Amino acid sequence: MDGVEQTNESWRILIVEDDERLADLTREYLESNGLTVSLEAHGGAAVERIRNEQPDLVVLDLMLPGEDGLSICRRVRPHYTGPIIMLTARSDDLDQVLGLEMGADDYIGKPVQPRVLLARIRAMLRRVETAPVANQESAAEEPTRLQFNDLIVDRSMREAWLSDESIDLTSAEFDLLWLLASNAGRVLSREEIFTALRGIEYDGQDRSIDVRVSRIRPKIGDDPIHPRRIKTVRSKGYLFVKEA
Repeated sequence: MDGVEQTNESWRILIVEDDERLADLTREYLESNGLTVSLEAHGGAAVERIRNEQPDLVVLDLMLPGEDGLSICRRVRPHYTGPIIMLTARSDDLDQVLGLEMGADDYIGKPVQPRVLLARIRAMLRRVETAPVANQESAAEEPTRLQFNDLIVDRSMREAWLSDESIDLTSAEFDLLWLLASNAGRVLSREEIFTALRGIEYDGQDRSIDVRVSRIRPKIGDDPIHPRRIKTVRSKGYLFVKEA
């Protein structure tokens, strides 16, 4: 058994999974490693539970009775800003992309290894507590609020505003926006971004960064076709423009 981390004791996880045996085994493993876990087997009930209980993180299966994971993710996002890890078919890239477009923060292929799921959950929850930065040496000196004309991004509040209007961002979208904004004027490669956000090496195939950038652009007033705030630098990565 993995060593229990004391900081995990208050983390509340909701697993939405209709395979009762798998759900019970997963709950036992996660609880043995310091997490508080609740289960929901029916997609139709998951939306209200997520809205009402506001767990620290949701593990959401794609295929569920009553309502599928994509629909649940889309419906809860206006009311829930915590991380959502979606469980998908390992080889189905379309499911992964659709999940991210609906607001999922991460995805894991099934069958799920409990140790891998635990590691992803811990990484996600640590990210919520501390927004990542590419240059760790300067982290202590980094400001908690950045402003670019009418766009404000606040790390301490984990919120952003455009023309004084709050921007609806998922946890993963905020992390990516802060990472890019705090490195304004510098091109960040997908490898740098992926490592900073996920804590694991980029495999060259994952499309989550590109999907999230495409979701963030219209939210911060950027033109998706001809972006002026977050520019794609061909063969290099992404550039957040200081004066856009």
